[in-house]
Amino acid sequence: MAWFRREKKALAVPPEKRVQTEGLWTKCEGCKQILWKRDLDGNLRCCPKCGYHFKMGARARLEMLFDEGKYTEHDAHLATTDPLGFRDTKSYRDRLKKAEKETGLPDALLTGEGRMEGKPLIIAAMEFGFIGGSMGAVVGEKITRAIDRCIAQKLPLVIVSCSGGARMMEGAISLMQMAKISAGLARLDEIRKPFISVLTDPTTGGVTASYAMLGDLNIAEPGALIGFAGPRVIEQTIRQKLPEGFQRAEFLLAHGMIDAIVPRKEMKSYIARAMNLLGAWNH
Repeated sequence: MAWFRREKKALAVPPEKRVQTEGLWTKCEGCKQILWKRDLDGNLRCCPKCGYHFKMGARARLEMLFDEGKYTEHDAHLATTDPLGFRDTKSYRDRLKKAEKETGLPDALLTGEGRMEGKPLIIAAMEFGFIGGSMGAVVGEKITRAIDRCIAQKLPLVIVSCSGGARMMEGAISLMQMAKISAGLARLDEIRKPFISVLTDPTTGGVTASYAMLGDLNIAEPGALIGFAGPRVIEQTIRQKLPEGFQRAEFLLAHGMIDAIVPRKEMKSYIARAMNLLGAWNH
């Protein structure tokens, strides 16, 4: 009889409940604590526990420095080409497309004009997410145009550096930008308008060897890596062990390479005070 038999039926398993947490947390490289990303972003991307400064995108940087985060972007249409038809493990054109998709920028620099504590100025900020913030023809052109605007309008200039150096995919063309920008800054100096250079982690290579160290005031964020060649290359060249903390902002300040270390939360007010002392808005 069917009703007397024991039927073997598989038990229904309730669907597994998963909480989506991927991408919501990050690990601090300073104190190794796990941080809620929303808390990190709300603290200007500084660790609320130890103060470690995470990298900050170019747009967020400009919004932090300009009053109410408002500014007029310049030269947004400029985008690089592939002048050498360069290819390594993949083509340069493919790298450009990928970087643009990831950052929403056509190249590794964003320039804006606005006000800082009510006074006008131009700020250029580098985007490390775009091929390591490397300096190619477009970065050089945008900075040079920013300098030209400062000269024409008699405005001070701030450049926030975050870069691995010159962009090797553009060869000598990228190296030419070092001289081009340096010449522009010399013309800005002639009209007595200050340039403040802000060095963040990392600022290396051809950027350090040119405009990043040419400011009337060179300031850095805490713990920023600043140098030309990397520590490993230097050790292999001179065959000596480098001192502890070599090429970090604190080491450079102690040895006279930079003028000040300024935490991110104080950066805007510090730059505004420095501009006033340098006579940026005197006519």
